[in-house]
Amino acid sequence: MTSASLWNDLKKALAGSEEDYTEVSIRKALFLLSVPMVLELVLESVFAVVDIYFVSALGASAVATVGLTETYLFLLYSVAMGLSFSVTAIVARRIGEKEKDKAGIAAVQSIWIAIIASFPFAIAGIFFSKELLALMGGDEWVITEGYRYMQWMLGGNIVIVLLFLINAVFRGAGDAAISMRVLWISNGLNIILDPILIFGWGPIPAYGITGAAIATNLGRGIGVLFQLWLLFQGGKHIRILKSHLKIEWETIQGLLKTSLGGIGQMIVGMTSWIFIMRILSEFGSQTVAGATIAMRTMMFTMMPSWGMSNAVATLVGQNLGAGKPERAEQSVWFTGFCNMGYLIIVAILYYFYGENLIAIFTNDKEVIHIGGEWLQIVSYSYFIYAWWMAAGQAFNGAGDTITPTKINVVFFWIIQIPLAYILGKHLAFGPTGVFWAIMISETSVGVFTLWLFTKGSWKQAKV
Repeated sequence: MTSASLWNDLKKALAGSEEDYTEVSIRKALFLLSVPMVLELVLESVFAVVDIYFVSALGASAVATVGLTETYLFLLYSVAMGLSFSVTAIVARRIGEKEKDKAGIAAVQSIWIAIIASFPFAIAGIFFSKELLALMGGDEWVITEGYRYMQWMLGGNIVIVLLFLINAVFRGAGDAAISMRVLWISNGLNIILDPILIFGWGPIPAYGITGAAIATNLGRGIGVLFQLWLLFQGGKHIRILKSHLKIEWETIQGLLKTSLGGIGQMIVGMTSWIFIMRILSEFGSQTVAGATIAMRTMMFTMMPSWGMSNAVATLVGQNLGAGKPERAEQSVWFTGFCNMGYLIIVAILYYFYGENLIAIFTNDKEVIHIGGEWLQIVSYSYFIYAWWMAAGQAFNGAGDTITPTKINVVFFWIIQIPLAYILGKHLAFGPTGVFWAIMISETSVGVFTLWLFTKGSWKQAKV
């Protein structure tokens, strides 16, 4: 690839390409899809890092509040991402079959499902935030002061769900550049509003940790409005018409059937994280703060990998829809090698500079030690983690969301949680034991998922 053609493809990727991803070379298709997806998720992770940077100025308990709230948000993310897997697979399949009208109908029905699914989380957050934080072992400050943060985050969860879901529609259709621009606007606003609402500015009072939640809701809410406007205006590959707004029960049934597996696999993973955080909370707020900062750091560095893996889901779905299963498989192998190369570099960074990365956000030596230790331990498994991401998204892109769910049940519930408790509490290795349990289980799930992918059963999935 010459520098001129690379530059032209980069401009296409950023502006939005009209290429048929079932026809162009796999290398070019992955590039056109993954560049905007990577940039989209990098900015998402930039916001996560910036957010925790400002919150950390309020103390370890404030950071712990964010971490404990996120354990419940992870349940919400599991629903949103499960629905996203489904809608990406179905929209991608319809686009591959050249059925753009059916793709639009599927997009609208998924939005109705998302709106209904958000209500239980909003009610729980608004009325039971103190109880939920106490259940997770929050200290007195977390419960008496931090509960307002949870109220805003869970109470306004509809914007989180819709932001996830509508961007999944655009990605499935091949309009990844639109998803990128939406998150640029949404997270750009978050970053600007965060310090203003947390610390105050001029006539605007300081809202403390609550300000971080208000900023997130405002930024993402504006992002959702922009998404809806773009959907009706029409992207390069998909457009919503008024005729699509009516309820299509058959389409909803298909979406729910496919999404149950996606929701299931995410719930398994996210509830496992809740148990992990509950175990870590027994070692104090500094441990939770260190784990929270380490997790945000990991999110920042892994978003390019998720961007490439999301591109795989689109390529697999569209190529299966076009009757090209071998091309779908080739796209997974190519992406897996690219992903592994990137994550090996990240792992080296974690191993040698883990504590330096955590120290960017806090000067608490104990928090720095705990967070740095986690980054160093997790670095041992990153080259395998790359294949788990690529192969797992191949199953989801094909519409086979049940298989990853079964895998997650075994490796997260049956292996990770008991192992974390045994190593951390029973054998008294403390947080270090919990981190090793995570590394062992996630290395194992990566190896097994890749082996199962090579069997090829995902190519027969119907959506």
